Amino acid sequence: MNPIFLKQAIEVATSSVRRGGGPFGALVAKDGAVVATGANQVTGTNDPTAHAEVVVIREACKALGSFQLSGCDLYSSCEPCPMCLGAIYWARPARVFFAATHQQASQAGFDDSFIYRQIELPTESRAIPMFRVEDPDANAPFAAWLAKIDRTGY
Repeated sequence: MNPIFLKQAIEVATSSVRRGGGPFGALVAKDGAVVATGANQVTGTNDPTAHAEVVVIREACKALGSFQLSGCDLYSSCEPCPMCLGAIYWARPARVFFAATHQQASQAGFDDSFIYRQIELPTESRAIPMFRVEDPDANAPFAAWLAKIDRTGY
């Protein structure tokens, strides 16, 4: 853990607020060097997925020429939300370090606890109801994937 990188992620978040963005920042480091930084861009880009961790994962993967962050550390100004947590697991960094807790984010108006509760519910009972629709071709994309000899697994 490099405390300078964590402080830098916090500064990215603070700078984001000064520029009219959300109070979240993140940084990816590899071998003691910063690969990328990212700030929350949700309102500036009208993209609800543009959380700091997602932004920095995209930028770091682009910089590294890889869809995974093997051997990298991710530093975040705040504990990742459920969406970011999913993105982090898909990106597979070695470690994640964060400063503020999700409880602190909640006190500032960023409460994601309802999402955690929604995940536990059956799909049809969620606040946004979700329904599986059976289709005879539903498995076709997976069959094509499994038949593809030169597929890149992830």
